Amino acid sequence: MKNEKEILKWFNNELSSKEIEVLKQSEDLQTLEKIAHYASQLETPKVDAHAALEAFTARNHSKKKTKVRTLNFKTFYRVAAILVVLLSSAYFLFFNNISSFETQIAQTKTVRLPDNSKVILNSASKLSFNEKKWADKRALTLEGEAFFKVQKGQTFSVNTAAGVVRVLGTQFNVKERKNYFEVNCYEGLVSVTYNNKTIKLAPGKSFRVINGIIENVEDFYAQNPSWLQQESSFNKIPLDQVIAELERQYDIKIKAEGVDTSKLFTGSFTHTNKEIALQAVTIPLQLSYRIQGKTIIFYNYGVQ
Repeated sequence: MKNEKEILKWFNNELSSKEIEVLKQSEDLQTLEKIAHYASQLETPKVDAHAALEAFTARNHSKKKTKVRTLNFKTFYRVAAILVVLLSSAYFLFFNNISSFETQIAQTKTVRLPDNSKVILNSASKLSFNEKKWADKRALTLEGEAFFKVQKGQTFSVNTAAGVVRVLGTQFNVKERKNYFEVNCYEGLVSVTYNNKTIKLAPGKSFRVINGIIENVEDFYAQNPSWLQQESSFNKIPLDQVIAELERQYDIKIKAEGVDTSKLFTGSFTHTNKEIALQAVTIPLQLSYRIQGKTIIFYNYGVQ
């Protein structure tokens, strides 16, 4: 198409004979004639050709310009926050291979490990391990109590806040609670590291630490821990530890009023009947109890 000045000259019949001859040889003439024809049919409103052309040109130029928006700081921080969330999510999905299992009050859970070893968690316990590294390093972390049936293979490690238990393939129980750490070996050989000292446990042997003191423990002959049969058993254990276990199994709060909680208890209580469990603990110790909602008050005989 010709430039704007030539188009206006054509509309106003201002082209020279030579210019008209050149225009007739181009493909633009037919288009211009159609425009002129339809324009002639429009009597109103009259259009100022110069103004219309300028408006048309300005509109075309504005379409070609790229809109630029200023990125203020609020927008920048919002975008940055979204990127951080996306990157964090991507890291969690692709690089975080920690598997965790947890039990609540009065709950147990069985966990199958990648090598087909089995772990049974007692109430209020937590187990975690790196699944991606499991083939190279069988290691996990325990908070609470669990019974392990370990498949034979390379060293299997249980890390607790109190100590580390290592085996090759065996059955054992680990209990790590506040001021209490105990390991019982039911099969194979168990290695326990406590305060940089290592102790080997054969079947029927135990290692126990109460309030930071290593205790002498009698041999046992059970095939597995009693809590697997919904019963907690104790052999010369301070009453405060027995109370803590009652609270975990029944979701209750026990207060001992005027009672020596350091006295030792030997016996057991069931996980299926709260009244029977309370009697099983208090009667041998010559204690009484009363129930106030979810709170149980232990007190000495004859004291109200």
